[in-house]
Amino acid sequence: MTDSDATTKLDTSVPHSARVWNYWLGGKDNFPVDRAVGDDFADLYPDITVVARHSRAFLKRAVTFLVTEAGIRQFLDIGTGMPTAENTHQVAQAASPDTRIVYVDNDPLVLVHARALLTSTPEGRTDYVDADLHDPERILEAASATLDLTQPVGLILMNILGHVPDIDQAVAIVRSLLDRLPSGSYFLTADGTNVIDGPAFEEAIAVWNANAPLSYHLRHPDQISRFLEGLEVLEPGLVPCSKWRPAPDAAGEDLREVDEFGAVARKP
Repeated sequence: MTDSDATTKLDTSVPHSARVWNYWLGGKDNFPVDRAVGDDFADLYPDITVVARHSRAFLKRAVTFLVTEAGIRQFLDIGTGMPTAENTHQVAQAASPDTRIVYVDNDPLVLVHARALLTSTPEGRTDYVDADLHDPERILEAASATLDLTQPVGLILMNILGHVPDIDQAVAIVRSLLDRLPSGSYFLTADGTNVIDGPAFEEAIAVWNANAPLSYHLRHPDQISRFLEGLEVLEPGLVPCSKWRPAPDAAGEDLREVDEFGAVARKP
């Protein structure tokens, strides 16, 4: 698909989660309808911008750990969304320039902006796959053009499994992806929960689901933990993103618990 083809598929009258998330992170790649829904959501749940900030900080810390301490040199980031600051490839290649990253998304606007994601160090490589989360085989087949799937991979599923309404189906998708990855691979995940500010977050999610074509479903951490079954979950386990190995110099930051839980786990 060309950029012009993708542009013709854009529907600027309907909000999209990737663009709303981009708006909450202070990005510019969004439309008035995305900003309107984002503002309505924030009126009901003002902490959504705090959740978004801690989610991005968790991703940065986790990717840095996987590169610098776990030795991972290739990542499969599914549901990457719009490019903002400190994307996976920027964080990973800053730690080790030879890292390879494949991004996966199926939003036409992300495709239009793919060139922003496709920057890379000369030593590494960054690629983009236009595919749907519900088609793991296509994702893995396409990713194999850039990644060596016989070597450990860092699989990233951030804020995307909540878009799968059925928890059993979401678990099956995770299993299908992990089954094809070798021992020593890592799984990095986080999604919205309903245990810290449940009622307010649930009310805001209901507004989102009434206005967007792709619904999102908050889950209890016990449900999210099902994605981690059979894996070696790293300390401190499945916790609010703000509490996952905060930086030593973060004492002055707002590290309150947020309604997004994340974890990093290793495939034995």
